[in-house]
Amino acid sequence: MSITRISSGGDFEAKVGYCRAVVAGGFVHVAGTVGQGDTVTDQCRSALEVIGAALEKAGSGWDRVVRVTYMLPDRHEFEPCFPILSATFGANPPAATMIECNLIDPKYRIEIEVTALAGDG
Repeated sequence: MSITRISSGGDFEAKVGYCRAVVAGGFVHVAGTVGQGDTVTDQCRSALEVIGAALEKAGSGWDRVVRVTYMLPDRHEFEPCFPILSATFGANPPAATMIECNLIDPKYRIEIEVTALAGDG
């Protein structure tokens, strides 16, 4: 089985020892991704941009995402993200889980991780 590793070039990838996404076994596994910005919605949009770029590099897309996990330090901040997430996934919503937990830095309000089908098959 071939494995393809996709880097976004972020500082933490080399520092921590991970890559943005791994394509293996017919799936694209995108690492938990935080976004930039002051609000949870800014960070949600930013994280989705990074994830979308990784999916594109892997030859996949939002319509092929089968699983998504949202992690937030405050579950009450999840609802403002609903319209953004609904617009992103459209008619192809994945299975989803939301977990309330601490993130690596208190400035982060949301982290998003996805699994998608690889390629066009």
